[in-house]
Amino acid sequence: MKNNSGKKLIAKQAEELLGILEQRFEKYTLHHKGMDWSAVMKKLISNPGKLWSLNEMEKTGGEPDVIGFDKKSGAYIFCDCSPESPSGRRSLCYDGEALESRKEFKPKNSAVELAAEMGIEILTEEEYRELQKLGKFDTKTSDWLKTPADIRKLGGAIFADFRYGTVFVYHNGAESYYASRGFRGLIKI
Repeated sequence: MKNNSGKKLIAKQAEELLGILEQRFEKYTLHHKGMDWSAVMKKLISNPGKLWSLNEMEKTGGEPDVIGFDKKSGAYIFCDCSPESPSGRRSLCYDGEALESRKEFKPKNSAVELAAEMGIEILTEEEYRELQKLGKFDTKTSDWLKTPADIRKLGGAIFADFRYGTVFVYHNGAESYYASRGFRGLIKI
């Protein structure tokens, strides 16, 4: 993940984003029971690089929202909560190595590289399963997940979706890409 501390939103952009995040926070209270928006906003304002990353999540259709609080670090956890895979982050192969391996019909980027550019982390299988407890996500799309090194060494990558009331985790060649597959990210602030 790249350090985005040098990237900042202009005041108007920050104000607009904070308004969107506050409305979403108030609308989806099940995502963050017992949390207080003023404490979240205080953290956001004091972390302009991470606010920039949240804006990138928003611009690409992720609809980020607070989904947890890490007591150990004191950080709020924001995750993409769009009903389907973020529309601006689809048709991507898994990582840079997979992108390089494609000789023709290359996608424009990879999920791992785009996440790093945005300053966010791709969800792990465990994080994806936790997110699904907050609602029904990816009933028509799917998302790349952070792939264990032993699977990746063999050329594969994992992805997941939600069908028939169940989270399904699958495998695919890391170089594959589909119009309905993207990735969800999270960031701790």
